[in-house]
This record gives sequence, structure tokens and C-alpha cells, in this order.
Amino acid sequence: MSTADMILTPMGLRYLGRLWPCTIGRGGLSADKREGDGATPRGVHEIVGMFYRPDRLASPAPWAVPIGPRDLWSDDIRDPAYNHLVTAPHGFSHEAMRRADPMYDLVLITDWNWPEAEPGRGSAIFIHQWRRRCFPTAGCVALSRADLHRIAPYAVPGTRLLVP
Repeated sequence: MSTADMILTPMGLRYLGRLWPCTIGRGGLSADKREGDGATPRGVHEIVGMFYRPDRLASPAPWAVPIGPRDLWSDDIRDPAYNHLVTAPHGFSHEAMRRADPMYDLVLITDWNWPEAEPGRGSAIFIHQWRRRCFPTAGCVALSRADLHRIAPYAVPGTRLLVP
């Protein structure tokens, strides 16, 4: 472990010398993550990307990528682009990256099952804004809007998310 690591604990996300309240997947923690199980996968995951809504906020980091109106994330195990960013129209099951709610206004992308995705092993483990405190995610790690915006500029590519 390093002081630069994000460490998920029962009390929250330890990062930058403090503890940030967070939520995890409705399926709890899992060493055997599967698509749709709602679990947050155990392991060491690296931050590999950051997306943001340019119509709602300024770029949080020089390397952040704007979310476009047609950007989607494939979650269909039959899709050759499974667990990757795709563009609408897209004939497979997917999740919209540009949402009406603010949940994906700022998203840190982890390397869970990426870039070489194994179908069914689970897609899209992000760090994003929570719906509300204590409300579980579909497997991602979520923080308050204010806290996410505070940590994002420091979470450079290669920052590790440790989920014991």
C-alpha cells in the first residue's frame, strides 16, 4: 500500500490522508464478480480514465475526457465492445454516460475487466457521485458530489483503488 492509494474500508474510502464517506454495490463485496450481481469486486483496481459533463462543469483535470451526448458504456456480454465506451446508436445493451441526473457528471474509470474484457465478469466499475448517502450502487464506489470533486484532480491514471 501507498499513501497515494484509495483504500475501501468499512468506514469509507481512505484517500489523501482522510476518510471519505462512500457507498458500494448492493451485492456487497465479491471475489467472484459477475455481470448484474450488484457487487463491488475485491482486488486492486487502477484508475484508467476520467469522464466529465462539459455542459455542467469545468474539466476537473487536464486528462479528463468530456462525455458526449451519444456516449454509452456497453454492458452486454454478447457485444464485441463489452465493457468499453461506445457511441449511439448501439445495438447492444448499454448504459448512457450522459444522464439526466448528475450521477455521471464526473466519473473515474477503473481497469476492472478492462481493456481485455471477459464476457460476464462484470462491467463498468466506476467511482461516481452517489444518489444519496447509504444508497447502494450497481457495483461501483460512489461518493458525495462535493467529495468526488475534491478527490478527482488528485486521482491520476494509475492511482490504485484497493478493495480488500
